[in-house]
Amino acid sequence: MKIQSIKTVYFSATGNTKNVVKLIGETIARNMNLSYKEIDFTLPQAHKDSYEFTKEELVIFGTPVYAGRVPNKVLPMIQGLFQGNDAFAVPVVTFGNRNYDNALIELRNELENNHFHTIAAGAFVAQHAFTDQLATMRPGKSDQEEIRGFAKRIVTIVEMIQTLGEIPKPVHVKGIEPIPPYYTPLGIDGKPAKFLKAKPKTKSNCDHCDLCVKVCPMGSINSEDPSKIDGICIKCQACVKKCPKQAKYFDDPAFLSHVEMLKRNYQRAAKNEIFVSDGRENEIQ
Repeated sequence: MKIQSIKTVYFSATGNTKNVVKLIGETIARNMNLSYKEIDFTLPQAHKDSYEFTKEELVIFGTPVYAGRVPNKVLPMIQGLFQGNDAFAVPVVTFGNRNYDNALIELRNELENNHFHTIAAGAFVAQHAFTDQLATMRPGKSDQEEIRGFAKRIVTIVEMIQTLGEIPKPVHVKGIEPIPPYYTPLGIDGKPAKFLKAKPKTKSNCDHCDLCVKVCPMGSINSEDPSKIDGICIKCQACVKKCPKQAKYFDDPAFLSHVEMLKRNYQRAAKNEIFVSDGRENEIQ
């Protein structure tokens, strides 16, 4: 039982999850003097592939939190595209300052179901995709140091597991089982905000560069006319964040009300949370 390489796997529409997972993976690879590879399954082409791992690999696997869980369009990808084959794994979720709710335990469970062995886990705060007024510029320097410290603890756990030669129990994390329904977004009036069908609009200054077409994880933006959304919109904000002309925006009243509710109620600095195993059964707090 000897780890030979580190792989990072992530769905990351706006780049926050990618940055966190990469920092963990690169830190571990550097400290263990191992090879490192990234697997980005954000865009549609990657959804057609399948991914197999081996027991000689350590996989850092990350997704953002949508409504308190793994995003509902990403969940089937995790269930169907990835096979661990006894690889060790570290589930990681990023959340925009409200709460990660049951996303981490859900991701852990799905990885275990796919024959990964989870040895550590983390939930990290990142600037909210809906507004730059929540968790602004996070992860910042102190977060990054915390993430690096987490990575170094993973190195210690891996070394202990290799010495003991035992496969540990799934890492203990916070969350409810069975996994409850997705969090219901609320508006500023405290009532459910229904914006499932909301789609981005396009300003007249759009120059048809097609960048939004290329970055949409669902492949839903029409390549002939980027103002048309032909498929599902998961409100990931990739098109909004990455448009060089700032021509994409949301004007759905329920969506905007939810964003305002978040801004009013979740300004406190949420904390990162990490969970690691001692290589056998016990969680290290």
